[in-house]
Amino acid sequence: MLEKLPQVVGHVLREQRAGLDKIVFNQVKTGTGTAALSVRSLAFADHAPIPAIYTADGDGRSPPIEWTGVPAGAASVVLIVEDADSPTPQPLVHAIVADLPGEDGNLSEGAIDTAAQADDATIGRNSFLQTGWLPPDPPPGHGTHRYVFQLFALAEGPRFEATPGREAVMAMLQERAIASGLLTATYERPDGRIKVGAARPATVVGSGGLAGP
Repeated sequence: MLEKLPQVVGHVLREQRAGLDKIVFNQVKTGTGTAALSVRSLAFADHAPIPAIYTADGDGRSPPIEWTGVPAGAASVVLIVEDADSPTPQPLVHAIVADLPGEDGNLSEGAIDTAAQADDATIGRNSFLQTGWLPPDPPPGHGTHRYVFQLFALAEGPRFEATPGREAVMAMLQERAIASGLLTATYERPDGRIKVGAARPATVVGSGGLAGP
């Protein structure tokens, strides 16, 4: 959808970004001694580009994610994915999956859109007020966006209500989070004013001639 925005809009908003300090991971004040979860994906490395197939420029399916290090006392696991660089006051939520089993686990490719069929998962609302995976869709010319896959293990307590939003997740994490971890993917729509592989223009260096790139 945002790929149709004029690139001038992306340039105007280039410095307007929610910021990493506003993602849930950095907003929830967990207690001292909170354990660390290891989060990874077979599709991309930490802080590396996410393949286009998982974005609005491809099939838009959710990527595979797996996690380890869930403490023995965990009752459930919650995933929330946010765009830290969205040109909005708060990060854009791309997915919420709550009430996952309180153990090491994974979500296979495309599973976020099918997890609602499982009895042990609750799918929350993304920022478009829909359930399921909202594919990365940064404005052209806005630069690199960071998509943060945040996992939290929760202590014993009630299940989430149907289709929880970001605020409900944060409130529950504040009370019950006992472990956390994250994985960051990047994605950028190139600036169409610069053609890939195009040679830079020659530069005048004096009256004697031109200098190449």
